Amino acid sequence: MHSIRFPSSARRRLLLAAVAALCLAAPAFAQAQAYPTKPVRLVVPYPPGGPTDIVARLVAQKLSEQLGQQFIIDNRPGAGANTGAELVARSPADGYTLVVATTAHAINPSLFKNLGYSLAKDFAPVSLLTSGPLVIVANPALPAKNVAELIALAKARPGELNFASSGNGQSTHLSAELFASMAGVKMNHIPYKGSAPALTDTMGGQTQLMFDTMLSAMPHVKGGKLKALAVTSATRSPVAPEVPTVAESGLPGYEAIAWNGLLAPAHTPPDVLARLSTALKKVLAAPDVKDKFEAQGFAATWTSPEDFGRFMTAEIDKWAKVVKVSGATVD
Repeated sequence: MHSIRFPSSARRRLLLAAVAALCLAAPAFAQAQAYPTKPVRLVVPYPPGGPTDIVARLVAQKLSEQLGQQFIIDNRPGAGANTGAELVARSPADGYTLVVATTAHAINPSLFKNLGYSLAKDFAPVSLLTSGPLVIVANPALPAKNVAELIALAKARPGELNFASSGNGQSTHLSAELFASMAGVKMNHIPYKGSAPALTDTMGGQTQLMFDTMLSAMPHVKGGKLKALAVTSATRSPVAPEVPTVAESGLPGYEAIAWNGLLAPAHTPPDVLARLSTALKKVLAAPDVKDKFEAQGFAATWTSPEDFGRFMTAEIDKWAKVVKVSGATVD
């Protein structure tokens, strides 16, 4: 068999063409391998200092260490956490703008008539970050020491008990509406702009009780300014194992959790999502991260992008039913 010999000029042209093809392919390959090559913006759709902001800042710090680029927090509160979410939905799908989503984002599709984004269509799930119960806290003067007594009191005084929340449509609002619906009681909702003023008025007696995150509420319980009646998860919290669950203390089947998760804009490259997912798995498994979250009433909770997507779909369906039954509306 004879080998084919090209003239030297033809060989040079073939060689140059091959080199050019490699040069064109190299940047895309390098980008996929090197992500991130510049700082990443992590949008938090809440003010600084709240539970989601605290989670986001720890995750950002640890992702920076894992991936060698800064993850910079950008607080964008407003419109029931929709302002920050819409900003990220409209951002380039390159992995450099992400958002920390919460239970509120699963509630909002059924609460707002004209959202500027679709949770299902405009985002690519990356992973859950944390999950944890709310805790029912009450003014010490409320004549109910547990859930069974709270239900009996609410039935005896329909519409007279005021419960505070961190805002219309937030998990602190609809967890209470789910409770009222399942218990067959009527309580009066008083919305606030954040947990801090809601807790202040509950301690002051302007409202009688609140469903709030353990991070915000438990310091006031320990200080004697509030009393804890129950946690909203299916099992007791290791942060306060002495506090029973709602289900075990008077309302079987009740469960509501607060969660934080990481989302990217839809159509973000799969290799970028995979790199973020792998890094988050290491971050959320780190003992110091788990300990810090547990101290705040959260469990560090990694999931695959596919599992997180299924989880969000189930949460959207669950809260849509609560919104419908409660008749909850936003201002």
